[in-house]
Parts: sequence; C-alpha cells; structure tokens
Amino acid sequence: MKIRPTWIAASVLITLTIFGCSGKSSEQPQPPPPPTVTVDPVTAGNITGTVRLEGDPPVFRPIDMSAEPSCVKANPKPVIPPIVVTGEHGALANVAVYIKSGLGRYKFDTPDVPVVLNQKGCMYTPRVLALRVGQPLEVHNEDPTVHNINVRARVNQSWNRSEEPGEPPFTETFAHPELAVPVSCNVHPWMRAYAYVFDDPYFDVTTKSGDFELKGLPAGTYTIEARQEYYGVQDQTVTLRPKGNEKIEFVFKAPAGK
Repeated sequence: MKIRPTWIAASVLITLTIFGCSGKSSEQPQPPPPPTVTVDPVTAGNITGTVRLEGDPPVFRPIDMSAEPSCVKANPKPVIPPIVVTGEHGALANVAVYIKSGLGRYKFDTPDVPVVLNQKGCMYTPRVLALRVGQPLEVHNEDPTVHNINVRARVNQSWNRSEEPGEPPFTETFAHPELAVPVSCNVHPWMRAYAYVFDDPYFDVTTKSGDFELKGLPAGTYTIEARQEYYGVQDQTVTLRPKGNEKIEFVFKAPAGK
C-alpha cells in the first residue's frame, strides 16, 4: 500500500501535539517581578516591646581557654558563655525579634553601612547580629592570634575564612534571607555567634534592656516572632492601624531547677 504524504504530515502533527501537551516544558518558571511599592511614612506605625525571662537563668561553666595562652591573657577573669544574658527585672538580651508573616511586597533600599562582627578576647561580639540581604558584614580581628570564621549557612552560600592578627577587616554579604546562621571559629571552638538575614528592615536584637523596636510599619496584621538560642521561639499576632503604636511583651520561662 502506498502511504500518502498527507497522512505522514498528519501523523507527525498528531504525535507532536500529544508529546507537546504531555511533556514537561524546558522553560524555567520566571521569578516574580521586583516590588515597586514603598511604605507610606505618613500612615506608618510602630510595634515596640520588651522580652524578659521569668525565673532564674541557667548557670554555665566558665570557658576553658587554657589551650590558647593569648586568649587567657586577654581575659583575666573567667568568661561565661553568653548563651543566656539578662538585665534588670529579667530583661533578656540577644533575642532576635522580627516579622514572621503579614508584610506585603514592598520595595526597600539596601543599606550600605556594614554590620560589624568583632573578634576580641577570643569571643565574638555581638553574639547575635542582624542585617539585610546584600548588606555588608564586616569582620574584624582585634586579637593577637589567628581566627577562622566558619559560616555554616543552609540557604546562603557557606564560607570559611582565616583572619590573621592585624589583618584589615574583610566583608561578605548574604544573598537570601535566613535565620540563625551559625558562625564559629575552628581554632577556638568555644566561639559562637548567630547571624540573622532579612529582606526587610523590620527586625531588632535586644540588649540587656530587653527592648525592641519595629518602626515605620504599614498598617496590617502581623505575626511577630522572638527567637532566643536557648529558650526557642515565641510568636504573637498584632494588628497595627494606620499611624498606630502597639506594644507587646514576650516572656520566656526558665524551667524550674535549671
């Protein structure tokens, strides 16, 4: 039987149609366009508050720095690991407070002022730091010994870099939001810090006053999260009216006998 060319063309067309509909597209999904709307400062409000600890904080053993004489010399008094740091009336320091959800897609300028992580007395200062995506993280070494800064990110690119005594500070940036990125020193294993990276400016880290401020927020209903490395995470829902000022409190409770 002679096969007509028109039948061949029809068969090819049907085959392409079937496989074209059932096969996966080679095109990658396009990311959403960058936001263009900015927050109206005239109608923006603020959420402020405090974080405190109810009960007695845990007692930690002093850090053993005997393997590094220069670290011992830099710390004439015993150094307690700053895992839980409190102020007056149980005010809790080193708590990252930020918006977990509820913020729309707004455009924010990226700060060019660096956030500083210092190495002094063979300890990281601050213990908890927060910065924006793309904002410089500037790392200093004020010690007479070499340090090794090991950033173990899960979402961002991890990196590991040594810094010699007297070496000028260096900078790094993070490309994506990420919470509680661990920072450690391979040379001095007791050194610990945590970096929080955000794509908006609404975050704060408490000092020994326990206070925090999230200023210039658009009106809306938000879930505010407070995270502390020893006691974990707490959330609160807050509705902020235009030009509103809301105040909240987070209370972490110390287990009895610890």
